[in-house]
Amino acid sequence: MPNRREFPVASAGRGLRATVKPMKNILVLGGTGFVGRQICAKLAHAGWRLTVPSRQPGKGSSLAVLPQLEVVEADVHDEATLIRLMAGRDAVVNLVAILHGSQAAFDKAHVELPQKIARACAAAGVRRLVHISALGAALDAPSMYQRSKARGEAALQASASAGTLDLTLLRPSVIFGTQDKFLNVFAQLQRLAPFVPLAGAETRFQPVWVEDVAEAVQRCLQDPATIGQTFDACGPGVFTLRELVKLSGQWAGVNGGRGRPVFGLPMALARLQAWVMERLPGEPLMTRDNLDSMAVDNVASGGVPGLAALGITTAALDTIAPDYLRTR
Repeated sequence: MPNRREFPVASAGRGLRATVKPMKNILVLGGTGFVGRQICAKLAHAGWRLTVPSRQPGKGSSLAVLPQLEVVEADVHDEATLIRLMAGRDAVVNLVAILHGSQAAFDKAHVELPQKIARACAAAGVRRLVHISALGAALDAPSMYQRSKARGEAALQASASAGTLDLTLLRPSVIFGTQDKFLNVFAQLQRLAPFVPLAGAETRFQPVWVEDVAEAVQRCLQDPATIGQTFDACGPGVFTLRELVKLSGQWAGVNGGRGRPVFGLPMALARLQAWVMERLPGEPLMTRDNLDSMAVDNVASGGVPGLAALGITTAALDTIAPDYLRTR
């Protein structure tokens, strides 16, 4: 069965509302990433004009086929550049984020950039901002990632409270989809290894499909009633990390569809594993800060609305992931 609603970048999205005004002018920060590409596809096919800045324009080559979308070379961390990019825009979508790094790196991406965005919006006369944060963001959270996300939210909410910004926050759980670096990575590991030693095995997640996150961004931009709101972006199912790893192997057809054995690691070994992974070449699969994030479950808080409040019926993991995992 093909994916029910996820589309390649060059294809139209689903469920587009007739109320979308054509040629709306949107600046998408972080638009060349996994989630950003799906958001750009949805908005572009809805008739909105998009500008996507990137320090490496080649990363946005797959977006070039989209109508009314321009990828421009720019450093979004430069505030003067941000102000120039925002001139004449109707709204900004910010997806810039990192999963690994030092305290300084997290602060640059998740705190200082939102502060610059807020100031640039005020300078350019752009009020509307949809900001993608993260489930579990809290000032007292266990990881640098989560705490920096919370400080970024606070900076934007301060501008909103001052009356200079019309803000909507989306807080997704882990996001899955055809090109994700989550289930695909765990499936590939099981193709290579006879078993999986796993840190944080019992941490619970509520995975959300990338197309549902893209739909949420579009509906927030369309609906002024979402201004001032925060939404948890979660799917309908809750799984432990152990279950997600096991399912990824099964759906990918590893070991005759049985997947590999998954062994949870005690914390001391988990931290040693993460420390070693931090020092391997390339982007690490796990860091000690990631492990700190998994000290708390990554599921909907219940304190803010979910995607159902936006009229979105979220896709179940088992209706989407098996199709793309078994094709790898």
